[in-house]
Amino acid sequence: MPVTRPLILVSNDDGIDATGINILADAMSDLGEVWVVAPATEQSAVSGAISLRQPLRIDERAPGRLAVSGTPTDCVYIALNHALPRRPDLCVSGINHGANLGDDVLYSGTVAAAIEATLSDVPSIAFSQAGRGAMNAELLATWARRIAAGALKEGMPRASFLNVNFPPELSGSSGVRVSKLGRRNYGRQVVAKEDPRHLPYYWLGGSELGFDDMPGSDCNVVAEGHISLSPVDLDLTHYRFLNELRQWDALQPLTDPRLDGSPGDTDV
Repeated sequence: MPVTRPLILVSNDDGIDATGINILADAMSDLGEVWVVAPATEQSAVSGAISLRQPLRIDERAPGRLAVSGTPTDCVYIALNHALPRRPDLCVSGINHGANLGDDVLYSGTVAAAIEATLSDVPSIAFSQAGRGAMNAELLATWARRIAAGALKEGMPRASFLNVNFPPELSGSSGVRVSKLGRRNYGRQVVAKEDPRHLPYYWLGGSELGFDDMPGSDCNVVAEGHISLSPVDLDLTHYRFLNELRQWDALQPLTDPRLDGSPGDTDV
């Protein structure tokens, strides 16, 4: 019987024409059959938005290369449930031009693509490079290929994915560090302006102010010039707090019949 090569889905949030997704797709071609299903235009920081109130259009740029008029989540959803010839063995997203460290995972479209695949029990990896400098295609491809090969060989726990961040100056001396998610700091800025018709509009944003110094976090690892591998679990339950919450006095059952409406003696 012929051996079927692994099917690898590649997506991103920078758009199908971005440099990073071409590097990633080329790297994955050594490991299996590659399908690229990515946004037609940049969709950075859209998180897990999904298009439920407008139709999506697919532009087939080449065999196995589809541009979708939607978000990263839309792309993975339509790939898994419509476009791909069979279920993928792996989904990889990126390589994003800019870091997705710490709580960035809550906003990132790159990470959202990996999450959508993870929700369908497809092992997934999100790749990003910190900084806005040029991408070292050879080194990025080498490391992405090695990490993806490891995921294909070893497997990954259900409802979990890998968030990978490369340092801005990736070099031959950069090592890999398994890390926890850190905490990035941004300026919380709202710029208020008026349009030519004197109607107000607002621009959200703010400069990156750094990160909390947490040894072993992805922020620290990347700042030290290494590659961070962070395993992320989709179970967001805070279990210690869950047990504490059960003890809150305000949430205890009401036992006074005069308070809970049950029959009982009343004072006159």
